[in-house]
Amino acid sequence: MHWIYLILAIGFEVAGTTCMKLAQGFTKILPSIMMGIFYVASLSFLTISLKKIDVSLAYAIWSGLGTAIIAIIGVFLFKESLTAAKITGIIFIILGVVLLNLYGEAH
Repeated sequence: MHWIYLILAIGFEVAGTTCMKLAQGFTKILPSIMMGIFYVASLSFLTISLKKIDVSLAYAIWSGLGTAIIAIIGVFLFKESLTAAKITGIIFIILGVVLLNLYGEAH
């Protein structure tokens, strides 16, 4: 169940970051409010997931996958460029999360 909480934390973090872009420096009220709500939800679910998941592993997954997903959203939703460096970085993030899962303390 705690992995589900971590997945929810990632989803809310991604939603919060997307709203951060949509808020345009707090000039758009609804995305600004939603950003705060999503980040509170994200940190709440992340905190609950830490009852059973090591903080180093949970934070690496939360921040790493959130970063990778936001980079992809940036390309498709906000028409940001997709460079070789960006693709390489996303691959390294995913590989890092996989390595942490394969060789973490629980294994």
